Amino acid sequence: MIRRRKITELLRTRLDRYSAVALVGPRQAGKTTLARALGGSYFDLEQETDRLRLDLEWSSVTEGKKLAVLDEAQCWPEVFPRLRGAIDEHPRRKGRFLLLGSVSPGLMTQVSESLAGRLSLVELTPFLVTELQRVPLQTVWCLGGYPEGGVLDLARFPRWQHDYLALLMQRDLPNWGLPARPQVTRRLLMMIAATHGQVWNASQLGQSLGVSYPTVNSYTDYLEGAFLVRRLPPYRANLRKRLVKRPKVYWRDSGLLHALLNVVTEDELLTKPWVGSSWEGFVIEQILGTLHQADLHAEPFFFRTSDGYEIDLVLDFGSSLWAVEVKLTTSPGAGYLDRLNRTADMLNADRRILVSQTPRSHSSGDRISCNLPWLLEHMAELL
Repeated sequence: MIRRRKITELLRTRLDRYSAVALVGPRQAGKTTLARALGGSYFDLEQETDRLRLDLEWSSVTEGKKLAVLDEAQCWPEVFPRLRGAIDEHPRRKGRFLLLGSVSPGLMTQVSESLAGRLSLVELTPFLVTELQRVPLQTVWCLGGYPEGGVLDLARFPRWQHDYLALLMQRDLPNWGLPARPQVTRRLLMMIAATHGQVWNASQLGQSLGVSYPTVNSYTDYLEGAFLVRRLPPYRANLRKRLVKRPKVYWRDSGLLHALLNVVTEDELLTKPWVGSSWEGFVIEQILGTLHQADLHAEPFFFRTSDGYEIDLVLDFGSSLWAVEVKLTTSPGAGYLDRLNRTADMLNADRRILVSQTPRSHSSGDRISCNLPWLLEHMAELL
């Protein structure tokens, strides 16, 4: 088993500070495996027998010192008021409850209504590059990071991804409230894959699906809540230039994206006209996932002007602003960094970072040209 040291440290830190922690993330990302490695009493609230067992053992669970792990907590809404009462009765006792669940309207409604101010959220992503030291970067990019999705057993890709999405479309998303039929959901997933990394055009997608653009946006809310896609908002700068004001949309896991687009091997991936957008989305997710594991908070954006100046990722840390440009090349020329600097000057960015597949990384003051592993290793030092 691969030990997920950074996210485990973050989870333990939050449990030391809060009475309850919710570990959220997509299906099959490894939440249950990680939680059970912490020890304590485990209850799968999707199962009637475990709900009954928790009900009968409630007094001993809440009065004892062992961590109580409640998996798929959204399946038993009655537990949330009871959790609130147990936490409020002994507010100074920390690390008592660990809730697991894929984000759904039911889970987040219960958390916000019953446990606001009493609980900390930790997100578990599929494996990051930093957690798969023995797997080549290109392989992680092609297959994605899901533990069962092929990155640890090549024979599983892309069959696992197709089965995974089929189950989400037919069972999980409808159970979470998505009103679309599975066939419509699949068409939407395919359209988002085809427009991966592009500025969001809900009207165009709505016309193709035969629904209104508010309906498309509503459906996409569910996909975002299931950790399938990310909407990256535009950075609003006070400039005289006209700015793009719609978000970009990315598939969060590159393996799911590539399976939908019928890519099976790394060689096939490199021949596709959209390969640069795939690399861009992969790098963005790796950066944001690594920041979260390090407990470093930044608001992510992109920046684009109507006359073509663009930054793929703007990270607002509050005290500093980073401009990150992503290029799929092993030999980034000086022109790439010069254009990044001109665009970053519009934002007064504190760091200007060009991420490529270069074998050598260079840093000079606020300007950095590097590969992805170098950046992920040094991000905390750069703040």
